[in-house]
Amino acid sequence: MSGFFKSSIGRKYAMALSAFFLMFFLLQHFAINILSVISPDAFNEASHFMGTFWAVQYVLQPVLIFGVIYHFVMGFILEAKNRSARVKTYAKNNGAANSSWMSRNMIYSGLAILAFLVLHFIDFWIPEINTKFIDGDMTGLLPNGEGFRYYEELAHKFENPLRVGAYVIAFIFLSLHLMHGFSSAFQSAGASSMRKEKLQLFAKVYSIAIPLGFIFIALFHHFNHH
Repeated sequence: MSGFFKSSIGRKYAMALSAFFLMFFLLQHFAINILSVISPDAFNEASHFMGTFWAVQYVLQPVLIFGVIYHFVMGFILEAKNRSARVKTYAKNNGAANSSWMSRNMIYSGLAILAFLVLHFIDFWIPEINTKFIDGDMTGLLPNGEGFRYYEELAHKFENPLRVGAYVIAFIFLSLHLMHGFSSAFQSAGASSMRKEKLQLFAKVYSIAIPLGFIFIALFHHFNHH
């Protein structure tokens, strides 16, 4: 088994599994964040549950962090090997004629997403860890004690137009990355040709709808802040 995951096919299969895991998390993350548009109270309740439930904090969160690191590291390794292979075969055939620009430049969209994750961690994850585990405040309440703080913190972050612009650009890159990555993951996982057309349609809808939904959330809070 260890030999399989060291092979080129094994690495692509492992990459596909990590991609599916992260795409499932992205969907779950969106489902909670869209509540901030529909009902601030529901968003606060969901955020407090996710931020204090032991299984999420001590099991799922470490798994998520590992999944993110693994996906990016493996992506860079596969990209380096692919680029090396393309240099060797470039004189024999024109790879650009048989592949999309996105498939040949996943590394750039990946780097843009990585930069966004750093910003996102600075904006939300690190302050949350500091509040809960360093300051020891697990109540989730505002300083005045009048209600949960999550909605107020989210809305405040999107007041700055430069931050909103960075989020919008990042989600455009995420859409492009998903557009190729999702269908590629299905192929690496061994999806049958009969299902390929339906899976590609699902991948296209997901790759556009989810990033667009996150952009809507950022713009909604930016234009509705008080």
